[in-house]
Amino acid sequence: MQWQLIESNEALRLLLERESNCDVVIVDTEFMRRNTFYPEVALVQLCFVTGDSVSDMAWLIDPLQIENPEPLAALLTNPDVLKVLHSASEDLEVFQRWLGVLPQPLFDTQRAAALLDRGFGLGYRALVQDICDVDLPKGETRSDWLQRPLTESQCDYAGLDVTWLLLVWRELNAQCVRQEKLQWVLADGNDAVSALGTDVYKLHTRIKTAWKLNSRQLGTLMVVCRWREETARDRNKPRSWIIDDQMCLQLAVQDPRTQNALADGVGLPSPVVRRHGDELLDLLAAYRAVPEADLPLKLPSPLDAAQRDQVKKLKAEVREIAISLSVAPEVLVYSKDYELLLREAQGDVFELPVHWLGWRKEAIFVVLRHSLALASA
Repeated sequence: MQWQLIESNEALRLLLERESNCDVVIVDTEFMRRNTFYPEVALVQLCFVTGDSVSDMAWLIDPLQIENPEPLAALLTNPDVLKVLHSASEDLEVFQRWLGVLPQPLFDTQRAAALLDRGFGLGYRALVQDICDVDLPKGETRSDWLQRPLTESQCDYAGLDVTWLLLVWRELNAQCVRQEKLQWVLADGNDAVSALGTDVYKLHTRIKTAWKLNSRQLGTLMVVCRWREETARDRNKPRSWIIDDQMCLQLAVQDPRTQNALADGVGLPSPVVRRHGDELLDLLAAYRAVPEADLPLKLPSPLDAAQRDQVKKLKAEVREIAISLSVAPEVLVYSKDYELLLREAQGDVFELPVHWLGWRKEAIFVVLRHSLALASA
């Protein structure tokens, strides 16, 4: 493996002009996210494939030195170039924040491995070990990637991430073609890009006891969680540094009306009360004026014993389908889908998840809906 640092606008432009005819680009990023809401991009690694030509050269792009990353943004959005990443969700956040674009078309090797029944949620090192029989070093995993200059050890580590990923992709891509699953992988990549950030207004549902709240309390929790999200983004700090989940819940339950109540009843730390107290009190006061007719419906309660039995039967059916398709069952139906299927069967109306509408629709969800209909007949 060889690597070369790209540390100027001109070097980046020349590299991407030279590789403008590539068919595939292998992509990885190094970033830091210790004290910030957004990932701080520290390095972007690329490896190119053109036709049958394969190189072990890793190009390490230093975003701290690049003032004009537009050529990279153009590459990532070029519809004629396949982008290969492993477990791409955080890399997508990096590119969305830094470049304002998302890589498409996208081949996620973690997702491909699951669709080929090689394991669900496999980490990069485990996948390289499985396919290439190589145990990659992990000495720089917790490295400070924002330090400069980068060490030779860091560059070696970063370069290996894309050169081995290239070999992994070649094997998985060949298997996908043989098993006619390539379009599944690409469709899931498109779904991942489309779904990024769409849950921003559903963050309150992640708080475990939110289902116990009445409609007004739930609405209050929704606006508090939305306020926290916007504040965290504006300040570029982790959500929990603004207020934690328990404090969000207590604000909704107690509906405090004074700064003393914020501190003594809810338990907000004094720095939070000083900085955000008035803002929170105004937010809560405004929501008290919302008419009853505009309040949200209560969240569904946890599944009862009979519903849990139904889920077990659905999971057994999914396992049988997974065996017939030679895929990992977890990649066919996600854990949260089972409850949604039950709610749909009971007549609830909601926006269908994007992955219910693609290749899984006929292969999976039509079958499961039919089974639920028969069970309730």
